[in-house]
Amino acid sequence: MYFTKTTMSKLSEDKKLYIPSEHNPLLQQTLEIINNNTEIQTLWKIINVNAIDRMHMSDHGIVHFQIVANSALKIARIFAKNKVEFSIQKDFGLTREHAEVVIFLASVLHDLGMSIHRNSHEEYSLFMTNTLLREILSFLPAEERAIVIAETLHAIIGHRNDGEPVTIEAGIVRVADALDMAEGRARIPFEQGHITIYELSAESVTEVKINVGTERLVEIYIKLHNSAGLFQVDQLLRKKVKGSGIEKYITIKSEVVTESDSEKKMLSEIIVTNL
Repeated sequence: MYFTKTTMSKLSEDKKLYIPSEHNPLLQQTLEIINNNTEIQTLWKIINVNAIDRMHMSDHGIVHFQIVANSALKIARIFAKNKVEFSIQKDFGLTREHAEVVIFLASVLHDLGMSIHRNSHEEYSLFMTNTLLREILSFLPAEERAIVIAETLHAIIGHRNDGEPVTIEAGIVRVADALDMAEGRARIPFEQGHITIYELSAESVTEVKINVGTERLVEIYIKLHNSAGLFQVDQLLRKKVKGSGIEKYITIKSEVVTESDSEKKMLSEIIVTNL
């Protein structure tokens, strides 16, 4: 699922996440609980005040979490259709449905610590989320709940720059977090005059697509209108994919498409190997 600016504006207004549950009752129930949790929605608002108003960063609120969750679940479902066994299945005998709950929760709660501070926010997210997860997942049996909480916390800490995910679920969340780079995601700092290579690069990304791959299971296609966007691809996305534990399943392809005389049209393809 990809979102227009109109759809993203609606998300910001009604504070509801839109996630295709695909007949996963555990995910559907978890989504409903999240969408009706005033504390979480308030924390998302606080995060954005810190990110946008105080630190002049891009949005880290509900729009970001919507994009990350949908990207992560799309990757996960490509894996599932290709018989890739999730870590929670292999190690604990739970189901694909449990794996999707872990991926969804980590996708929408991984930045909660930014309500405290940007620095070390991943660690702050752990103790904030641990408390909330006990309430959110109260519908699960105690053993399942303990496993899902632990796996979600692992996925949250794994999204930091030096994170070292050891589960497929955490690797997926780490990669999906970096896919929130399409045009307009750096709009706020750009309009406020806070322009760095990060903002310039993000403004150059026109489109991000997650496709079923031909060489590997997943192909991430990134369309750029300026070669500055290659910084975003190489320095941000590639670094997140490297060390994710799911490198062997992913191909990244980026293409610069421009009508400008001052910018050469070129194709850059990056195959991320399992290092």
